[in-house]
Amino acid sequence: MTDNTDIDELTRGSDEVLLFDELKSKLQKGRPLRIKAGFDPTAPDLHLGHTVLINKLRQFQLAGHEVIFLIGDFTGMIGDPTGKSAMRPPLSKAEVLENAETYKQQIFKILDPDKTKVVFNSDWWMNNEKTTAASVISLASKMTVARMLERDDFDKRYKSGKPIAIHEFLYPLVQGYDSVELKADVELGGTDQKFNLLVGRELQKESGQEPQVIMTMPILEGYTQGNEKMSKSLDNYIGITDAPNEMFGKIMSIDDEKMWRYFELLSFKPLAEVEEYKKQVRGGANPRDIKFNLAKEIIKRFHDEQAAENAQQDFIQRFQKGAIPDDIPEKTVNCVDGRIAIGNILKDAELVNSTSEAMRMIKQGAVKMDGEKIEDPKKVFTTGICAVFQVGKRKFARITID
Repeated sequence: MTDNTDIDELTRGSDEVLLFDELKSKLQKGRPLRIKAGFDPTAPDLHLGHTVLINKLRQFQLAGHEVIFLIGDFTGMIGDPTGKSAMRPPLSKAEVLENAETYKQQIFKILDPDKTKVVFNSDWWMNNEKTTAASVISLASKMTVARMLERDDFDKRYKSGKPIAIHEFLYPLVQGYDSVELKADVELGGTDQKFNLLVGRELQKESGQEPQVIMTMPILEGYTQGNEKMSKSLDNYIGITDAPNEMFGKIMSIDDEKMWRYFELLSFKPLAEVEEYKKQVRGGANPRDIKFNLAKEIIKRFHDEQAAENAQQDFIQRFQKGAIPDDIPEKTVNCVDGRIAIGNILKDAELVNSTSEAMRMIKQGAVKMDGEKIEDPKKVFTTGICAVFQVGKRKFARITID
């Protein structure tokens, strides 16, 4: 594991490695490293954005290292304040445990279940005599309020007069202590987790342990236009439990430039093969055909090879040939005084989550009625109309305006 090619693959796609020389030194010790990544189970399902870290765990696992998938069932009840402009409501223990069970099922579509150590931080935070109230107070003494306020999100909330609860200050300490308990050699996290990961490194030093190397991974952008992070709240996510056809259509919606970022962060193909794809595109190959390879690889991972082949054929028939699906839902929307705006039609028919999303999709040229693009976001319709409305490349409904 000291070969430069191996290190390049292990650090592939990472945003930052703190500290690279320490990682190289650890790899040269000739023993499996303990690679930790923590996930608070705050939502029931994972999307491709979450798998960026899991893919990196897989790389270390294939290289012979010990992978620790930490489910933050205790920290999940506190609520990670990272990137939040206000206090987030804590989850109940029942909600966290239900989500955690789903995570355990989904991660093994990527990781080897026989070689993955799944741990819960409630084991030492709730079921351990060492972690008493006194030990928590002792832990809190390791960090000053001034240091906490160096965090951008805390600083902004403090200066704007928004409340910061004491338990939110405790979150980085509690997460950091997980690295002490697990004696982690390397911890992986998103770029937004850097502060929390550094706290873990400092607590390990305080405990006399060799501090962990930190590897931060980029936040994956959603499949829609723009550079917003993949998120369920923004409706730009690709869920790993999405149906094959839906997943294929979303991946094919990614713009050509963003495709390479998805290859870098999500594909298991060697870097040399991805470079060959880029060379082919520069030589005149259609990016669509390269994107087919990406879509099929991801769908095969979460479904199977036949599902990936079927999804590609469905895509070719439905979208490349302009076919409208045979099984589109029938919807009826009601209007007041015989008139209804296009944004309300799309929202009421559940083709979008909100009228603001409808406005955005219309401005992007992604809304059609009977195959004709709707360009006016303020367009109003009257009763008696029945037509096929389309949003993006995948969402259709035959809507009657009543």
